[in-house]
Order: sequence, then C-alpha cells, then structure tokens
Amino acid sequence: MISVYGLKSTLAPRRHAVAEVIFECLEMTLGVPKGRHALRFDLLEAENFFPPINRSEHFIVIEINLMQGRSEQLKKRLIKGLFSMFHQRLGILPLDVEITIKEQPEHCWGFRGMTGNEATDLEYQVHRSI
Repeated sequence: MISVYGLKSTLAPRRHAVAEVIFECLEMTLGVPKGRHALRFDLLEAENFFPPINRSEHFIVIEINLMQGRSEQLKKRLIKGLFSMFHQRLGILPLDVEITIKEQPEHCWGFRGMTGNEATDLEYQVHRSI
C-alpha cells in the first residue's frame, strides 16, 4: 500500500499524475510492474493538515510499504527519483515532498490468500541490490 497525503485543493486535481510518477519510479528503480501496489490518496482540508514551516500548499507526504529485501542504494535511488520526477513533471519542489519507506518481513504481508513468503509467482524480485 502506498499512501499520499496532501491538501485536497492542490492534490485532488493532480491525483492521476502523482500516481503515474510513483508507479513509474517503482518500476524503474525496483522493477515493480505498474498496478502491483495499491495506492490511496488522503485529501485533507486545510484545517486538518499542518505541514512543516517553509512548505507551500503543494506539500505532500508519501508513505511506501515494501517487503524487506531491497538494498539501501535502491531505496535511496527510489527516493531521489521521486524527488526529481515530481519536480520535472509536476513542478513540485523537492522541499514540498516528504517520503517514508516502511518495510516489513515477507511473512507479515498477506495477499491472494497467502503470506508474502509463500508467494512464488511475483513478477518482480523482492531481494534486489544495485
């Protein structure tokens, strides 16, 4: 699951473009095919969202849940790729993007009636390094 939080007024019109950037970066850096992660948007009213100082109304928070197994270098590449593509494609400055990668062991994941460590038919490799 990937969660994106931001102001409803600025994030709602960009949802599809934000999703495309995230999915493209996941595929380019981690080899995860598009559509293999659920993505949700939490569109917040201004009275419910208090970004850090010196951020604009375009400030967004991205939380990415992954199975453990990717190298530190790959995760850094994913984060830096997201910063770059958000700036290039959507004009969102890196200062206005906060990214957290949360990792859990494969056995803590459940999908398609099995745990992550039981899945042998994934279209991508979980244990990857550069």
